[in-house]
Amino acid sequence: MTSPAVDPAPEAPQAAPEPESRTPARVTATAGTTGTTSATAATAAAAAANAVPTRRITGAVWAALGIVYVVWGSTYLGIRIAVETMPPFLSAGVRFVTAGLLLAGIIAWRQGPAALKVDRRQLGSAVLVGLLLILGGNALVVLAETSIPSGLAALLISVVPAWVVILKAATGQRPSAGGLAGVLLGLVGLAVLTLPGISGEVKVGGVVLVVVATLLWSVGSFSSARLPMPPNPFAASAYEMVAGGLGGIALGLFRGEQHGLDLAGISTRSWVALAYLIVFGSLIAFTAYAWLLQAAPLSLVATYAYVNPVVAVALGALVLNEALSWPIVLGGAIVVGGVCLIVSTERRG
Repeated sequence: MTSPAVDPAPEAPQAAPEPESRTPARVTATAGTTGTTSATAATAAAAAANAVPTRRITGAVWAALGIVYVVWGSTYLGIRIAVETMPPFLSAGVRFVTAGLLLAGIIAWRQGPAALKVDRRQLGSAVLVGLLLILGGNALVVLAETSIPSGLAALLISVVPAWVVILKAATGQRPSAGGLAGVLLGLVGLAVLTLPGISGEVKVGGVVLVVVATLLWSVGSFSSARLPMPPNPFAASAYEMVAGGLGGIALGLFRGEQHGLDLAGISTRSWVALAYLIVFGSLIAFTAYAWLLQAAPLSLVATYAYVNPVVAVALGALVLNEALSWPIVLGGAIVVGGVCLIVSTERRG
């Protein structure tokens, strides 16, 4: 997944450090989805729950929000272009290992090496969450985009907030009436979005992969707020990205993606797409999102959850000429409406 999951009404984190710049209180690059996105934004939002209530909406806020809207929305397109000539799991693994190491280097430079210090339990938790988010959530989306349109993948992923509400309800946290209505809308939209796979318009396996990815991402996001994570949220993100990326590389090697791999045969546009995902999707938009959680109302920041899919669908249609069938348009509208309802009723800021 390329952008972080929305965790409606997040719980307060175990620690509330003050990061300088994506994954405050554990945001995963994104990511985005993909990319969207990186590292659990669910816990990142939790850190913002204790932030100062009075926040001005300045021009800088709108600029940062625009970056999150466009960049994380475009990561689905970036993934689709990257896998045109790159193996899915190996490319996803390289993306997140590189982004994680870059983030760790930035942390050590800005905050000192001590900011990366963790104990064994915290490291184990970060590894587990990273495998759920990056390997389970994001890399499966990368694999799915070898067979389904990027816009459809983004719309399927946008149902994540509904899964989070369901997980919370399963642990005794009663959802609001609006949140429950949003979940029902999201599930109806998800059913409509699966019609292209059932009808044979796209490969049903790709649709199933994305649905599984949303479940794993939701579990990772939900778990990250309840595990003993590293006290520095950016360090947690770095460890999660590296762990998930290494998992992706290992799975790619297990699948034999290295056999017949010719680096010279990878297109320039695929290399550019991978670089874009690393630099813009996993670092620049990450930083913008982290800053927004410190500087803007949480309810405004959360709007990325239903703007990103719209951006992804538009870019897929404009750049790759992806078809906009009626199930995609109708199902997408229903899902986005459900997410909007969940965000507006479950999460105030």
